[in-house]
Amino acid sequence: MKNILVLGGSRFFGRKLVELLIADGHHVVIMTRGQSGNPFGDQVEHIIVDRLNKEELAKKVEGRTFDIVYDNICYSPNDAYAFCEIFNGKIGKLVFTSTLSTYEADGNEKNEADFDPYHYEIRMGDIADFTYGEGKRQAEAVFFKYAKFPVVAVRFPIVMGEDDYTRRLHFHVERIANGEPIGFLNMDAEMSYIQATEAAEFLKWAGMTDVEGPYNATANGKISLSNLIKLIEEATGKSAKIALVGNEEIRSPYAVPVSWYMSNEKAAKEGFQFTNLQDWLKPLVEAIASGK
Repeated sequence: MKNILVLGGSRFFGRKLVELLIADGHHVVIMTRGQSGNPFGDQVEHIIVDRLNKEELAKKVEGRTFDIVYDNICYSPNDAYAFCEIFNGKIGKLVFTSTLSTYEADGNEKNEADFDPYHYEIRMGDIADFTYGEGKRQAEAVFFKYAKFPVVAVRFPIVMGEDDYTRRLHFHVERIANGEPIGFLNMDAEMSYIQATEAAEFLKWAGMTDVEGPYNATANGKISLSNLIKLIEEATGKSAKIALVGNEEIRSPYAVPVSWYMSNEKAAKEGFQFTNLQDWLKPLVEAIASGK
């Protein structure tokens, strides 16, 4: 049994990760701001704290050690540096949730070498000082420079699931079902995705194995936005109204100018078995369309 801390474990794939850890018999501590409650009851220890408040965070974990920490809610170099100052010498390993957005969208398949956090110029700042992708790049760079514990940076593409609180896939299904237009930049652009349960399983694997460094984690395969829309049309029985321009209100959260997808070869060679996108994407679309 391991002593595990999860920052951001009350919803979506973070919640699924905690469920997996509990099922395996680990002692799990979740750390949240308390806004989403504690869905696990007395199965976990719940620390309520704003991780942006360094002094409060340090006080909450004073005198404690953890075998593994999962950080799903770090978005800036300042937060990463504060984490290192607080936890250096107190944890066995960090698994940091990073993103496909560390890579520039240029139409080419992305592998881990396409962004090198070990030699990236660090610019300190808070979440408001950076784009989402740059904030994650900076956080990776800080962790790999200042952490005195092993670090795995898990780079996810868009995570999909029926319980996705961002409702990105739901946006497309609902607008097509309601006959409302959706704005895209390039319908031929291909993208990577991962299902929420698989994302949780990968995080668990990254913590429990000896891997370190950056790892892409995505389902096998990719799909063009035009083919994704076809799946939704089949599931809803409605024809999509597509605009190749449009205001923010109708623009797809998947609207990218060129293909943006990643290779999972590195993790696959280390032994993680990924699902095939084609096996679960259609059933997921159908479940959302049916309101299950």
